[in-house]
Amino acid sequence: MSLNAINTATAGLQAVQAQIGVVSQNIANVNTVGYVKRIQSPVSQNDGTGVNAGTVSRILNATSQKQLRLETSGAAYTNTAANVATQLDALYGVPGSSTSLDGVLNGYTQSLQALANDPTVSSVRATVASNGATLASRIGTIANGIQTLRTGMESQIAGDVKSAGSLLKSIAQLNVKIVAANGIGASPDLLDQRDQAINQLAQYMDVQANQVGDGSITVMTQSGVTLVDHGTAASLGFDSRTVLGPGNLYSADAGKSGVGTITATTPGGARIDLIATGALRSGSLAAAVTARDDTLVQAQRQLDELAAGLAQSTTDRTVSAPAGTAIDIAGLKSGNRITLALADGSQIALVASKDGNAAFRPGDVDAGAVRSFTLGTTDAAMATNIGAALGADYSVAVTGGKLTITRSAASPTPAVATVGATVTVPSSATETKNSANNAEIALFVDSGRANGLYTGNFDGGSQLTGFAQRIALNPAIKADTSALVLSSPTTQSGDATRPQRLLAGLTTNTHTFSSASGIGGVRAPFTTNVADFALRIIDAQGANAASSLSLDEGQQIALATAQSRFAGESGVKIDEEMANLIQLQTAYGANARVLTAARDMLDTLLRI
Repeated sequence: MSLNAINTATAGLQAVQAQIGVVSQNIANVNTVGYVKRIQSPVSQNDGTGVNAGTVSRILNATSQKQLRLETSGAAYTNTAANVATQLDALYGVPGSSTSLDGVLNGYTQSLQALANDPTVSSVRATVASNGATLASRIGTIANGIQTLRTGMESQIAGDVKSAGSLLKSIAQLNVKIVAANGIGASPDLLDQRDQAINQLAQYMDVQANQVGDGSITVMTQSGVTLVDHGTAASLGFDSRTVLGPGNLYSADAGKSGVGTITATTPGGARIDLIATGALRSGSLAAAVTARDDTLVQAQRQLDELAAGLAQSTTDRTVSAPAGTAIDIAGLKSGNRITLALADGSQIALVASKDGNAAFRPGDVDAGAVRSFTLGTTDAAMATNIGAALGADYSVAVTGGKLTITRSAASPTPAVATVGATVTVPSSATETKNSANNAEIALFVDSGRANGLYTGNFDGGSQLTGFAQRIALNPAIKADTSALVLSSPTTQSGDATRPQRLLAGLTTNTHTFSSASGIGGVRAPFTTNVADFALRIIDAQGANAASSLSLDEGQQIALATAQSRFAGESGVKIDEEMANLIQLQTAYGANARVLTAARDMLDTLLRI
């Protein structure tokens, strides 16, 4: 037996032993998260006398890994969205239960029906007052719950930003170590650690990783914002707010924003607002931002619209007439509106204000053109102010509190079809009885305003914003429930005029709700009665919760499929490793037998 045979067997033993070590490592890490299967391919020696152990490499499918990260981001997004939608839906209560919004609304409606049928019973009036207070309180409780959810999203964003920032730093540090350890030929453990960090980052934001020639990885968002470049990571920041309220809304102008924004200072030094630029499209951060700034803001708006509808359903009187016909606008107050419907189908909305400088936000008023005008103390002043708001294309006259608007003869603008106005009748929240015997009454008031009368004004900000938190039963009615029937000192106790007006305002008379509520259409205002609007809100939230859960279920299946595919291609299969181990043990035994035979031969030769 030649020395070459001994050398070959020795080299074979060393190579097999190294391979057994790799297989053993694979088996030991079969349940380790982020571990990628290793292999070691023996390399033949140049002189043909055996093999070397070779390098340890990972079995990694880049396409499967990329898909896994995409599905991870998607699953984190849908999971957060589904959790928010489920919690939001729960705020409204179990449909049909006595404490749910629809149950409380039904109780209030039934008490109004009883009052309209028999206005003389004092206990019925007391029930109306009690049920009205309960309804206002329930709306406020739900609205407060919405702001609690928004505050929770703010806190979650802060935590996620901190975690994502730490992962970016870790990836950059691992890049440095991997490049120092010969790039793509570096320790598989380092490569696993970096891949796992990127996978975890994908839970927070949608990212893509690109391999660089030196072995480092560049990490970017799917929108193209660079987060890691070689050994430098972007710095993430979030100016969190402690508690959010209805008025805390996002603005790209940092000086006007009422909520925190996510900023990234890229490796190149650029500072980017990730929310304003739409850089975050998936992951838990994108979902939390969407919930905080869109989903929950719209839910608040729905409740504000409902509260406003309840208040105005008992106080406002709407008049409308063809152009050129006088309409009564006596008692017009800040926040009340005059609407011109033009022959071409467009509209002009005029909103009364104290100084003519009402500040509107998008969605505050649905109309083709929105303008404010200053209330006048005389007919002449009112006509002048309305005319100034409309411009020279229209002729305006006010006589005895009656308004007439027509198109100017020489104007090229579309003709005026109808002119309408909404007027809040009570002069104040405390006016429950008056000599005019008006059926309108301020049953619900704004507890956050000195006057308390809700008119939807924009003086010093929108009265609508956060009204759901402030709506309350009028204390004057709570103190004297007879006002639910007696509209003047001379009204008879059996007169059902006011009770019927209260019931009609809730269940029959139509009210136009803003398109910002998302009920009835994306861009079109929705007209219905207040009770129906409340039920549509409940239905919308229930449908949104069901849809979000269904979407999340589908996305979790997609994630599980991607995980299974990646594990099938790059994960450890215990049966396969055990089979490899048996083969290696057999090879080890064969090489060992060669060395044993050589030893026996040498022993025999030495004894001769």
